[in-house]
Amino acid sequence: MSPEILGLLGFACIFALLATGMPIGATLGLVGFAGMCLLYPLGGALIKMATTPVDIISSYQFAVMPLFVLMAQVTFTCGFGADLFNLASKWLGHHRGGLAMASIAGSAGFGACSGSSLVTAATVNLVALPEMRRYGYDTKLAVGSIAAGGTIGSLIPPSTMFIIYGILTGASIGKLFAASLIPALLTTVSYFITVYILCSINSKAGPRAPAALLTDKMGALKNCWEILVLLVITIGGMIYGIFTPTDSGAIGAFGAILLGFFKKRLNWKSLLSAGMATMKTTGIMFTVLIGAMIFNFFCAKTRLPQMAADWVVGLHISPWAVIGVIVVIYFFLGMVMEAPSIQILTIPVFYPIIVNALGFDPIWFGVVQVRMLEISLITPPLGMLAYIIAGTDKELNIGIVFRGAAPFLLMELITLPLFVFVTPITLWLPSLMK
Repeated sequence: MSPEILGLLGFACIFALLATGMPIGATLGLVGFAGMCLLYPLGGALIKMATTPVDIISSYQFAVMPLFVLMAQVTFTCGFGADLFNLASKWLGHHRGGLAMASIAGSAGFGACSGSSLVTAATVNLVALPEMRRYGYDTKLAVGSIAAGGTIGSLIPPSTMFIIYGILTGASIGKLFAASLIPALLTTVSYFITVYILCSINSKAGPRAPAALLTDKMGALKNCWEILVLLVITIGGMIYGIFTPTDSGAIGAFGAILLGFFKKRLNWKSLLSAGMATMKTTGIMFTVLIGAMIFNFFCAKTRLPQMAADWVVGLHISPWAVIGVIVVIYFFLGMVMEAPSIQILTIPVFYPIIVNALGFDPIWFGVVQVRMLEISLITPPLGMLAYIIAGTDKELNIGIVFRGAAPFLLMELITLPLFVFVTPITLWLPSLMK
């Protein structure tokens, strides 16, 4: 059997095993090891299977992941997400649809703390949904804005999706973080516009909240200015080359712990709980990465990525047409698969085509693929954010959440060409880095 046919069978086995509910890390590792046993001498396959976990776990580069996860867990434990939503609601709530906009702005702020869309959506939903209900907001607008805001967590640094992309491809994680800032800002603004349009069509969908006094606004700012400063130091220092990504993760985690104790929101028991949650989350992520690396060794030996790249070049079609096809593939994969699975399965195949064969910038492609994965988080039938939001409130069902997210999904599809074709949006800030 040729290596190419064996590679195709490997992908088929992955989809089959994932359909049975097998964890993706175990699936990738098992298929990759079985494939290497057929392509390599058994001794070589066993050595690769033994050394890969050690190389990943002991790598200084990979330490960035548990550090940012610890920062996220501490900020979640301390309730800083509620502070950020309260700040946004005080300044925006008196506008029509202002609380929906505040949930989006609060999600953007908390996304910068957590780097996780799922954590962002779950946190903001618990705070924002009861507040919007209290003022008579339409349920679809309320849950739709929370779901859409949650997707920003995957785009704002320190996004775990960018960390995984950087690890799998060798791209600079710091430049990926810098490249995502302007797209994240424009995405937030586009969601504001969506809320404004929906409230213009139906003024009762997002009633105005009473205008907050200036003292209340400043009080809300006083409650969370420290976490905002920490974010600026952590992310800004990394972008300007003062810190490495791993240094930034350490500063962010240590700063969040100090801030939690200073504000008396953290004690040794809750810190231990955040540490345990960090270890569990990191353990899952490292398992996935180890499995992905093992499978990537097998995939490279089959030469499937190189064959795919050669085939695309041989078509003699516009590189932008290839990008369009890949974007469509991401969109449909998002309907039936989870975002991490899509990322890990597609990068080994698409990256050589986009970067090596067609010559596109790897940082730009990193932002585009995370943007598509972000869209998949609210795409039916398996949009994970929709299920997270529906699962946190007994009065919601998944259909209401998907219908509420639909206008924001449409806005995503309208603005997506802007990010794809206007490359300076993503590449200007990285070009300024030292």
